[in-house]
Amino acid sequence: MFHSALNQPNRFLALGDGEFFSKVAPTPLENPHLAHFNQRLADDFNLNQKDFSNSAFTDYLAGKKPLPEQFQPFAMAYSGHQFGSFNPGLGDGRAISLCEFKDKHQQSWEFQLKGSGPTPYSRGFDGRAVLRSVIREYLGSEAIWALGIPTSRALCIVASDTPVKREKIENGAMMIRVSPSHIRFGSFERFYGQGQHPQVRALAEHCIEQHFPHLVDESDRFGLWFDEVVRTTAQMVAHWQAVGFCHGVMNTDNFSILGITFDYGPFGFMERYDPGHVCNHSDHEGRYAFDQQPRMAFWNCLCLGQALTPLIDRDRLEQGLTLFEPKLQAHYLKLLRAKLGLEQDLKQDSNLITALLALLAGENLDYTRFFRGLSNLEKDKPANHWIYQQANAQTVDEWLDQYRQRLADEDSDCRRRQLLMKQHNPKYVLRNYLAQTAIEKAEAGDYTEIEQLLTLLHSPFDEHPTLEQYAQLAPDSACGLSVSCSS
Repeated sequence: MFHSALNQPNRFLALGDGEFFSKVAPTPLENPHLAHFNQRLADDFNLNQKDFSNSAFTDYLAGKKPLPEQFQPFAMAYSGHQFGSFNPGLGDGRAISLCEFKDKHQQSWEFQLKGSGPTPYSRGFDGRAVLRSVIREYLGSEAIWALGIPTSRALCIVASDTPVKREKIENGAMMIRVSPSHIRFGSFERFYGQGQHPQVRALAEHCIEQHFPHLVDESDRFGLWFDEVVRTTAQMVAHWQAVGFCHGVMNTDNFSILGITFDYGPFGFMERYDPGHVCNHSDHEGRYAFDQQPRMAFWNCLCLGQALTPLIDRDRLEQGLTLFEPKLQAHYLKLLRAKLGLEQDLKQDSNLITALLALLAGENLDYTRFFRGLSNLEKDKPANHWIYQQANAQTVDEWLDQYRQRLADEDSDCRRRQLLMKQHNPKYVLRNYLAQTAIEKAEAGDYTEIEQLLTLLHSPFDEHPTLEQYAQLAPDSACGLSVSCSS
């Protein structure tokens, strides 16, 4: 990991210390050790586990050795709207960016420690992460990546003996998170809120130059850039809705300027379909309920647009904002058609999908298992139990009649449809109770369940016949769970 040829200084540093970031070193962990290594991701950087499991690596994390010169660790400053209220004094409170690595395709990725101790933006907190929260983000981000949704990713988990106080005393842990950038909507809100318009421009120029280079020479580069941010954000959230993913904390400081999923906190995958499900037990008003995610993503784009008014006039910003809803709807319908094995775009599809979602909610059906069961539907045979579950059979059959008729309308080939559907309907998702099992074993020193889950989550559309138990319905006690921000 620390070979100088493999990394480069973070380009964000060129913006200047003190306003955009603060330089800070990680706080040592007690007796750190490598708990899990994501070799599949490491292969993209020509890295391997031995680089991270030797004593040199743990000595850096334990503070026995200073970080090599090519590392210039810093914490990023930003603001954000948190549950609708503007908070000007945010920033990386428990994350420290190290450097940039180029993958085998020569794309640059920022490597960041999460749980690395206090920073100037910690607001009096300890800057640590606990093992359970690290495991959840580690598994969750990899699950989202394998489902085809842009996301930050996780390279490894480092466990330790450092005591961290949450609801109880737990062991501190750290992860290495990688992302093309950690710039967020709140990064622009910080400088707009302080009236620092030159800094808004400098940050926007940096984003365009580093991440949207095709726009550098455009006269309307700021407007075109905002258009792209709106579109990629809409597309990301449409994909969340299609796979049944709840983010939980859609604050503007948790929204990437690149339209990627990051800052995993109290997230969850839908089990029994409940459009009003709130996965964050601190979200008492249901602001970020599952069915509110598209609206909240648009609201976040509005906030970003406000912060960009020094660069883009309001009429041009409103033009960009009009792109959100059609992009969201078009991408969502495209994904749902694929999940239903529909290859043609017909007018009645919206009604069919609306009726399906009403069926899932009304009969309290498991979202993932229903679609996977539908992937096995034969043309002239009864539907399987994954479709019916505990539902009223007549109610399900009424919708299946509509669906079969829709398949007939495009003369659907059964085998071709099944293949298409199995490429878009995962058999395995990160159910909360599965993550909790891995956490409990890891807290006892057994990290094998993390590896087992990661194997499934990296190939969620495959059958894995010897691991069928991981595709079972969650027990009643594990359905509809809300989790905490420290989870």
